[in-house]
Amino acid sequence: MILLDYPYTSDFLIDTVVKNQFPVVATKEAKEILQGTNANLITEEDAIAWVKSNPLSPVYTNSENSIAWIQQNLKGTALPAKIEAFKNKFKFRELIQEAYPDYFFKSATLSALANLDISDFKFPFIIKPAVGFFSIAVHKVDKPEDWPSIVSKIEKQMEKTKSLYPKEVVSNADFIIEEYIHGEEYAFDCYFDEKGEPVILNVLHHVFTSEYDVSDRVYSSSEEVIKRLYQPIMDFLQMIGSKIDLRNFPLHIEFRESEPGKINPIEVNPMRFGGWCTTADLTWFSYGINSYEYFFNSKKPDWNKVFEERKDKKYSLILLDNQSDIAQEDIAYFDFDAIAKDFEHPIHVRNVNMDKFGVFGFLFTETSKGNERELEEILHSDLKKYMVLKG
Repeated sequence: MILLDYPYTSDFLIDTVVKNQFPVVATKEAKEILQGTNANLITEEDAIAWVKSNPLSPVYTNSENSIAWIQQNLKGTALPAKIEAFKNKFKFRELIQEAYPDYFFKSATLSALANLDISDFKFPFIIKPAVGFFSIAVHKVDKPEDWPSIVSKIEKQMEKTKSLYPKEVVSNADFIIEEYIHGEEYAFDCYFDEKGEPVILNVLHHVFTSEYDVSDRVYSSSEEVIKRLYQPIMDFLQMIGSKIDLRNFPLHIEFRESEPGKINPIEVNPMRFGGWCTTADLTWFSYGINSYEYFFNSKKPDWNKVFEERKDKKYSLILLDNQSDIAQEDIAYFDFDAIAKDFEHPIHVRNVNMDKFGVFGFLFTETSKGNERELEEILHSDLKKYMVLKG
């Protein structure tokens, strides 16, 4: 069954749900999202009874917001504890500590940060909410004298997020401090099937402008990335599977490759693929793989067949956020037509409510080998050229 929730459900996911008649829990949010469709809605009471009677039945949610529903309504099942093991970054570090014995990490409350003694910490380090989402309040600390200003920024950012996301998504109480992992960053969608075997659905390279950049501007997938990292990722997933029983369980995982083939996880997001229906939809746009169907039908991609027709292509997910010095209230609208024209093959343009969610939208593209300059330019762009100002 599926739990649909805000902030965003894509048309592709809605079409998939309706076409396959996947059971959708009839929460207030789901009924609003699916209004006007012939979706297969089931009552919340029936959904609760079904999971309790069928504990290995696959459950998927498109949004972190639905974690609250699971925690409130599925007590007594294995799901809340499994979610907590991954969603709480400190608990996840404890779970895999045996596999990474030299890795430094520590927990602290928001109120304790200002007076925290960091003199013995390993620099540089990363601080972020123990339960967090969308790079909110994530900071790299290079030296002790930077700490007071960073704490001040975190306090302001966490105050702002209270109105955007529930506490289950972004906890404003607990933080994790952990050593900075050097290397290229990647993200991937996967699931564990009914037998507990992992299945990889996509792998994306998360590109940054510098080591100080923590934005989500560009993620790119390609044959080279998937084939090179396939086995190291499988080994990592099997290690996780040895620590916690996962069956019919979807995940979105971010990691850094500190040396060739060595995976160092950053975070593991349970019960879903990439947020805002991003990475799963990109997998369809790029490879013709419907991740939602693959999960519920326990299908595995035939990557060799997929890449027979997709040679020398790179498929990218681009976050259109405001990194300029222009205040949001001064922007009349964002010119999506203009930005699409600056790319070789824009596949899909996704417009969202900037005033409500803090981003203009997302762009899905296909780029030919040798034309990567378009991705480099958008990575460094403040997007001013696409902003039409008021007045």
